Amino acid sequence: MPSDDDPATLARHLTQLREEHRDLDTAIAKLALDPACNQLQLSRLKKRKLRLKDMIAYFENKLIPDLDA
Repeated sequence: MPSDDDPATLARHLTQLREEHRDLDTAIAKLALDPACNQLQLSRLKKRKLRLKDMIAYFENKLIPDLDA
């Protein structure tokens, strides 16, 4: 995780997370089509995908400036 709040660094990290999320989505879809797939592995991939989704939302929020009304 990037430790600074540099928007360019956050944007690059966000791009990497989105790419990994897409890759996991593809892997999960392929694995789910296999009737002999390992359910534990499938479950772990789905949990990882959810963690990535949360991390993506976190970094998207960090890129949006706080607006005091």
